[in-house]
Amino acid sequence: MPAIRRGGEEDLAAIAAIQAASPEAAQWKPADYLAHRLLVATADTGVVGFVAARPVADREFEILNLAVAPEFRRRGIARELLRALFHDYHGTFFLEVRESNQAAQMCYKSLGFQLVTRRPGYYERPPEAAIVMKFHSC
Repeated sequence: MPAIRRGGEEDLAAIAAIQAASPEAAQWKPADYLAHRLLVATADTGVVGFVAARPVADREFEILNLAVAPEFRRRGIARELLRALFHDYHGTFFLEVRESNQAAQMCYKSLGFQLVTRRPGYYERPPEAAIVMKFHSC
């Protein structure tokens, strides 16, 4: 299993590459993640996944993005990144996921995320609704 650690400036190129290979993920400027809570999963080949989150209120967080390199998917890396995030920060976590991204929704549900609402037209490229989900970490 890859190691999980805090992400830094040295990880931005790998994060950009993972994001570019993940059109279903949000497409933030990788450097913007440095202002937030950024965790990366690393293997022998380098960074293979990342999660970024930010506090939005007392004990409330928004997961900005979670992505794993395509060749490392379905190995539990996304779950490990989220578990590490929940271990470090306790409270309620919210996220948006593309309505068509059933694999991500199933992953989130398996960790205990619950559906909150649907936001029509949330995504622009391509146009699509977002599913809003939440999880409470003790």
